[in-house]
Amino acid sequence: MRKWMAAIGAGAVVWTASAVAEPAKPAMRLTLERVFASPDLGGGQPQALRLSPDGTLLTSVRPREDERNRFDLWAMDTRTGQSRMLVDSKKVGSGAALSEAEKMQRERDRSKTGKTGILDYDWSPDGKTILVPVDGELFIATLDGEVRKLEGSKGALNPVVSPRGGFVSFVRDQNLWVGAADGTARAVTKEGGGTVHFGEAEFVAQEEMHRRTGYWWSPDDKLIAVERFDEAPVRVFTRASIGATGTSIYEQRYPAAGTPNVLVDLFIMKPDGSGQVKVDLGAESGTGRDIYLARVDWTPDGSALLVQRQSRDQRTLDMLLVDPATGKSTVMFTERSGEKSWLNLSDAYRPMKDGSLIWRSERDGFGHLYRWKAGRWTQLTKGEWVVDSLVSVDETAGRLVFTGNKDGVLERHLYALDLNKPDAVTRLTEAGWFTAGVSADATGTRFIISRSNPTQPKQTYLADASGRRIAWVNENAVTGAHPYAPFLATHRPTEFGTIKAEDGTPLHWQMITPVLEKGKRYPVFFMHYGGPGSQDVARDWPGNMPLRQYLAQQGWIVFQIDNRGSDNRGKAYEDAIWHAMGSVEVADQLAGAAYLKTLPFVDPAKIATYGWSYGGYLTLKMMEQHPGVFAAGISGAPVTDWALYDTHYTERFMGDPTRDAAAYAASSALPEATKISDPLLIMHGMADDNVFLDNTTAFAAKMQAANRPFEMMLYPGKAHGAVRDVHPWTTMLAFLDRTVKNKPASSPRP
Repeated sequence: MRKWMAAIGAGAVVWTASAVAEPAKPAMRLTLERVFASPDLGGGQPQALRLSPDGTLLTSVRPREDERNRFDLWAMDTRTGQSRMLVDSKKVGSGAALSEAEKMQRERDRSKTGKTGILDYDWSPDGKTILVPVDGELFIATLDGEVRKLEGSKGALNPVVSPRGGFVSFVRDQNLWVGAADGTARAVTKEGGGTVHFGEAEFVAQEEMHRRTGYWWSPDDKLIAVERFDEAPVRVFTRASIGATGTSIYEQRYPAAGTPNVLVDLFIMKPDGSGQVKVDLGAESGTGRDIYLARVDWTPDGSALLVQRQSRDQRTLDMLLVDPATGKSTVMFTERSGEKSWLNLSDAYRPMKDGSLIWRSERDGFGHLYRWKAGRWTQLTKGEWVVDSLVSVDETAGRLVFTGNKDGVLERHLYALDLNKPDAVTRLTEAGWFTAGVSADATGTRFIISRSNPTQPKQTYLADASGRRIAWVNENAVTGAHPYAPFLATHRPTEFGTIKAEDGTPLHWQMITPVLEKGKRYPVFFMHYGGPGSQDVARDWPGNMPLRQYLAQQGWIVFQIDNRGSDNRGKAYEDAIWHAMGSVEVADQLAGAAYLKTLPFVDPAKIATYGWSYGGYLTLKMMEQHPGVFAAGISGAPVTDWALYDTHYTERFMGDPTRDAAAYAASSALPEATKISDPLLIMHGMADDNVFLDNTTAFAAKMQAANRPFEMMLYPGKAHGAVRDVHPWTTMLAFLDRTVKNKPASSPRP
């Protein structure tokens, strides 16, 4: 990394959306077709940015200009700034259909939904080769452009190069496979099959815990910790994946709230599968099998394994220290939630070489960093703000770098502190921006920072230890040939503000308006998500910014408000939905509607509400509880009964339905479905394995039995991300034109 630091110069040539200056194009108006066409209006964004081990190359996957959702592997020479394609996904890939397992993994990793080509890769430690998955197979690419297939890898999941480069490993046919980096791999576990899986993350780990893998190499390549899970206790749902030309039936084991989870074990073994040792996860000491394997890490020297064991009710988290020779575990420390609360999992932690641990906790009501050492805790950050991620720790210099919202909830910045003097926190990124992502070298002396704001789509740049920009990786300036440049003259600003909830809590909102004419009132497209773990209102350029701008050009005011129960405002703000989904979120969204109706340029009779997933659920709850507030509503892929949703997500907030039946009954959108009297459009993908189509069909049956009118649009072959296409939005806007926009206007205000 240090060689790379010296090689970068301030004058380096970088990849930009417009390499050659061109005359500005005349202003154009957006169309819905152009919003979803290629190239992406936000500019082609490099993803999966990583440095080669010697720092001479900065690699990334980039979208093709003619195909916004297909990605190839590129490298930029950090000494010259010159970029070149390393692997062309169309030349290497077979175009074969992905396995159902990989399709579902991509669906659960929202950043990969709907994308093809090369989405990830892994450098060998010596920097000579790169492991590249394409179309369900693995390839070894060298820096001179040679690419060869790794035989026996078809159907591979979760491929990695081991830390010292001695092995390539992946999951195939529900077993872990390991091979020499230059040879054919073989299965090192044998029992996988049927309901038993080795090396994979179970459904709720992928979907809700953000744990994507089920195996972990020791730093010295000598051992692997491997998860084994058995789905036998999990309830089988018959899921019909209805496509355009036929229907596939899947017997999917889905752990609905209140039903059994998978049985999880953890083994430590050698790379050839021998010497297996079972880790004590607590069953032998009375904790029982009904736990979650939340996180697994090796200590820096590989002498021990750190395992985070979460209780089924998610109110207790034990950090276990495991002896890899015997599998014996001891509890290093325990986190416990408050009485009407839960523990959020985090990746903001780091084991240190001196045996201490940097750890994010919400124990004081806000997400902050602490240091655990020899049984004692030291709080490193504090205040009414939230640490989001831990970026780097330099033990030698005693410097810690993290992201958070210390400067305001609408922005996220990069900060640094001295471990020995943590009271002074220094902001490293520029005010007025939202930092979307940061990666660093091993000691935090160089950073790759991505940022955006409402007038600038995402930019990525290289920064030094002080946060000073050294060179652009992707300046993405909206000039010349940038795809959004022709539309920049009609771009409307995003306005921000706050109102108060019933209990006085400040609620942040954002709004984009058309060019307002005096005395004229406008309809409102009121967007919402509102679920826990989310934040919609921010000083950023969201992926759907061009869509929002299109709506504004069509005469809609686009409005969003973050309700209690959402994220990044402290634990009390989030805990408001404990055992009460569909309550305070509804009240806060309605407060937003009430505020809109006080504005002189808003037509109070023409406010439409729209949400997808949790937002779709809130649409139904709002329309049931408060008819007449909204002129019409759109509900996409809604959870209509929380007993149909998975254990880890639902029970975290709602408890166990076998013991908290009243809370589940109150939260359901089914009992009061027939109270909806305003125009409703409900939409769902017919291959959704996240929010099953059963949620929508159960709701539709209620409405039909009571002879209640509503409209419905179903998408054959589409999963939970069905909304990311032209047709759903064509359908929605046609519905809103009929039911809201083209209705007679309210009387103008004087």
